Amino acid sequence: MSQNPLLDFSDLPRFDAIQPEHITPALDVLLADARAAIDAVVAAGGDNWDAVVEPLTDATEKLGRAWGVVGHLNGVVGNTEGLREAYNAEIPRISAFFTELGQNLDLFARFKAVAANPAFAAASAAQKKVIENDLRDFRLAGAELPDAQKARFAELSSRLAELSNQFSQHVMDATDGFSLYIEDVAELAGIPEDTLAMYAAMAEADGQPGKYKLGLQFPLLFPVLQYADNRALREKLYEANAKRASEFGPAEQDNGPLIREKLKLAAEEAQLLGFADYAELSLYTKMAESPKQVIDFLRDLARRAKPYAEQDRAELEAFARDELGLDALQAWDISYASEKLRVARYAFSEHEVKQYFPEPKVLQGLFGVVGTLYGVRFAERRVAAWHPDVRYFEIFQGDTLLGGFYLDLYARDGKRPGAWMDDVRGRRRKGGEVQTPVAYLVCNFSRPVGDKPAYFTHDEVITLFHECGHGLHHLLTRIEVAGVAGISGVEWDAVELPSQFMENFCWEWDVLQGMTAHSETGQPLPRELYDKMIAAKNFQSGMQMVRQLEFSLFDMQLYTADNPDSVDWLALLEQVRDEVAVNRPPAYNRFPNSFSHIFGGGYAAGYYSYKWAEVLSADAYAAFEEAGGANPQVGRQFWDEILAVGGSRPALESFRAFRGRDPEIDALLRHSGMAPEAA
Repeated sequence: MSQNPLLDFSDLPRFDAIQPEHITPALDVLLADARAAIDAVVAAGGDNWDAVVEPLTDATEKLGRAWGVVGHLNGVVGNTEGLREAYNAEIPRISAFFTELGQNLDLFARFKAVAANPAFAAASAAQKKVIENDLRDFRLAGAELPDAQKARFAELSSRLAELSNQFSQHVMDATDGFSLYIEDVAELAGIPEDTLAMYAAMAEADGQPGKYKLGLQFPLLFPVLQYADNRALREKLYEANAKRASEFGPAEQDNGPLIREKLKLAAEEAQLLGFADYAELSLYTKMAESPKQVIDFLRDLARRAKPYAEQDRAELEAFARDELGLDALQAWDISYASEKLRVARYAFSEHEVKQYFPEPKVLQGLFGVVGTLYGVRFAERRVAAWHPDVRYFEIFQGDTLLGGFYLDLYARDGKRPGAWMDDVRGRRRKGGEVQTPVAYLVCNFSRPVGDKPAYFTHDEVITLFHECGHGLHHLLTRIEVAGVAGISGVEWDAVELPSQFMENFCWEWDVLQGMTAHSETGQPLPRELYDKMIAAKNFQSGMQMVRQLEFSLFDMQLYTADNPDSVDWLALLEQVRDEVAVNRPPAYNRFPNSFSHIFGGGYAAGYYSYKWAEVLSADAYAAFEEAGGANPQVGRQFWDEILAVGGSRPALESFRAFRGRDPEIDALLRHSGMAPEAA
């Protein structure tokens, strides 16, 4: 077992050595060690931090780190031979262990004893928050349920974890499973040359030289929807994307039965714990107080945004009819017509902007902003990774190492769609040593073609800044107690604050000057084009906001439904659209079947978090606007009061400490081009 790389915690994961056959033996050891540690803590009968929390943290952290590596690999190279099978096989075992841990009444008693110990009054705020959270989590794991209900709760937890994983794998397989090879480049008229070169390179890599490969991965799909003059081609790819993982495809990839089972089991789990529905359970650990409060918040935003959205839609319909000859604006026309309208109105295209964002300059600019805000620097280090494209960077303050992160930027087969940040390990003091935090930052951007670097759209740059914001939240923590260091222990509806906050700097002139260089001339973004971008910043922001509100309301209403056994989620989605939407997809659209956030990720009854946290992030960024931009003094305050404290205190307290008051919605409305007085 000493040769098993998953059991080596001396430094970074040994991605060059890890094989699927290492997974089960490593977990055998780590699960046994963790159970032994639990037994030892219980037998010792201790009532202080060092006797109870530290030994348990040691054992469970190693298990969590090893399992986290396996889960990460499943997300980024999920088509590796044997990996998926090994991962799927272990999900029930891992779920069973953590349920068993959370239901252990003897261990629960030890944590209660720590909290009741008079000496604990002198503990740090972070330690007190950990104990508070742990006592809550014992109850949420069913520790106080009768034995029969405990067993049922364990079954539910295990099956729900399996369903989430299966859902995501079906979406990945359905996405990767579609490809279309085009022989006649005339069919691709309107698509930019550099995108055509990418399509040609991907076809050649598939053994189809002279053709062009289209697919459903975002860098392959979206240029067709945005630029292709061929309306039938746009419709074909739109339809393939809209039907992913549904009854229209292979039965083994249909997520419909998984959604039904997940809704039913999630409701049963919540009711076992005494909650009316799963949404109440979800919100119990978040900032928001009730499903009603969330729904009222979303409907208030919808009331403010829908008039702007209706105006956006009317303008687009008129333009499409008068200038493009499209009498009926269909779902597969919206991105195409919107890009044409943007060009007509603001005299620039997204593709023109893309030519100014080569990957090296974007990273240089990103690191420059972070350096200005927080006085830190970045250095690349060569380490073992899961793919040759992956890079690793470390962050220093002076000569002090603060943390590191892997950067995996490009889309590829076997990698789940989207962009995300996850942690490799957290910051933690172990005796006289401090373990530095490490994170994964993962995107799905277009890869380089030939000898040119990758070029990013401005939206992709925003996405990169967003994920970096999550990373900084984890890496710049000063908390040294596992459980509330970095992103750990942060309420889910506040965790988007640092990420959305970072997006704002992608619009600052000084920032863009340092992160742009034209693909041919090398010149930075010109002021004239920047002014056009700013003028267009809120282009169709009404439509964009009601789309997010549609997803958020659907999510919250679905998880508060009275009849999870029989709820018609497509009909519910149509009701939500009646209320807030201005764009209606065709009847065959099966958006819920690929809505991984709420069925395959952590956003069940929590998708509202993006808008909830955007109120916080917009208001936080307003402090920088008041100081003239990327101001180091305000940056230091943001680090001290938001990033540094992690989950060691409630997010609202951290916001108040930074801003000196409660959050206000005005900044979000202003940033979205919606006047607050329109309320």
